[in-house]
Amino acid sequence: MKPAADTGSVNGDAVLSARNIVMSYGGVHALKGVNFDIHRGKVTTLFGENGAGKSTLMKILSGVVTPTSGDIVLDGNLVSFSSSSDARDRGISIIHQELSLAPNLSVRDNIFMGRELRTRTGLDFAEEQRQARALMADLEEDIDPMTLVEDLRLGQQQIVEIARALSVDSRILIMDEPTSALSATEVEVLFKVIRDLTSRGVSIVYISHHLEEALQITDYAVVLRDGAITATAEARDIDLEWIVRNMVGENFDLGSPPTGHEFGEVALSIEDVSVVDTSGSGYSVVDHLSLDVRAGEIVCIYGLMGAGRTELLEAVAGRVPMAGGRALLEGEDVSGLNIAQRISRGLVLVPEDRQRDGLVQTMTVGRNLSLASIEAFAKGLFLSRSRERGLVEDSIRKVTIKTAGGNAMIGSLSGGNQQKVVIGKMLTTNPKVILLDEPSRGIDVGAKAEVFRLLSERAAQGLAVVFSTSEVNECLSIAHRIVVMRRGRISAEFGANATKEQIMAASGEAVVA
Repeated sequence: MKPAADTGSVNGDAVLSARNIVMSYGGVHALKGVNFDIHRGKVTTLFGENGAGKSTLMKILSGVVTPTSGDIVLDGNLVSFSSSSDARDRGISIIHQELSLAPNLSVRDNIFMGRELRTRTGLDFAEEQRQARALMADLEEDIDPMTLVEDLRLGQQQIVEIARALSVDSRILIMDEPTSALSATEVEVLFKVIRDLTSRGVSIVYISHHLEEALQITDYAVVLRDGAITATAEARDIDLEWIVRNMVGENFDLGSPPTGHEFGEVALSIEDVSVVDTSGSGYSVVDHLSLDVRAGEIVCIYGLMGAGRTELLEAVAGRVPMAGGRALLEGEDVSGLNIAQRISRGLVLVPEDRQRDGLVQTMTVGRNLSLASIEAFAKGLFLSRSRERGLVEDSIRKVTIKTAGGNAMIGSLSGGNQQKVVIGKMLTTNPKVILLDEPSRGIDVGAKAEVFRLLSERAAQGLAVVFSTSEVNECLSIAHRIVVMRRGRISAEFGANATKEQIMAASGEAVVA
């Protein structure tokens, strides 16, 4: 497949075209003369690794930032956007990769934030609530519009973000990683909504690191690499291998279980643990579950959304209380310890939501990396900055974080490198057991392979690794053992030679022939 010629001519069915777009931040060129078409009533999928420039291009097309140079053509006319509100007024909306919701406000208030409905006498809360309920019905989510966003699980928060974009009734809708926290059922509903929108002439730009999933919905594929378009094609002419080859330049897998070392003694023992749903229903999201993990072993916990994976890991790490059972670290019962005490003993968690729970956005890369290891460079009431700097530089090198340095702001990093900062922060504590909840959420195939390589290396050195995932292919990568959860219990265990069909069947997921 040859990449389409990037001539700069406007495509005949393009509702919006970007021409020769350049975006520079100082001496860094995030976009290098990009030409990109959004097709009328079609789904144009933009593929690329973290840091390739996808989000930057979408921010330009949605008016969030202004390009250094280049043109934007809308309906055949040259335009420029002064703000995201200006772009929205012209019918362009964006669902950002990282959630931008106000957690202390209701679902209704988040959907209509900044464009509240009004009557002659004031705000029309009743109509906002009616429309919010209708949007939730369209997305097949039973969410009360008056529920606070902070009380929703991550996948439901993402649904609210999608509903907010749909409420604008845009003719161009940009979806930047809209399914990163959604269950398989929720993804199916979203795809149904997308097909309905395109049938009515709405143009969709779709960005996803779930490559196989994206292939199901795309009409046109565009690959961006290092700020430049490397390939374009219609959906009928591409496959998964084509996407990966143009994204990273070669075929590769996510690795294999590390060999050449013996497992040690049991590092983590989960004994008869139960966790009750926090809504007050009394339902056990984790139901009398037991699991042993040995030093040097990598265990993958697979399950569908709601299987109890997150609740199990958070209970073991001390983030949520256990309703019963206990967790032992090298034989010591740590169930009564707080999070900081468990970290000091050698039990750490990389949470699912890195933005909310894993990073401090107002801090630098270095401060985020050193946050969990502050005791290592404390001298009485003072901190040794030189010792901290050495720890940060060592972590950046070992975890291979692509950054301008420890003083760079965490927000300047790509999603994949932010995730490596969260993992690096935990590894600097020299843990005995590391728990990772969906460690590859929202990162590309290349960054995913780097994260898994890092975990493999540490396991070979004796670290016990437990990671959860809802992607079958990840189970079949570096795990020595695969544990399948279903309705709060372990439904099956497999070795590294398990098949995709066996894993999916054990989870209760329908297997498509």
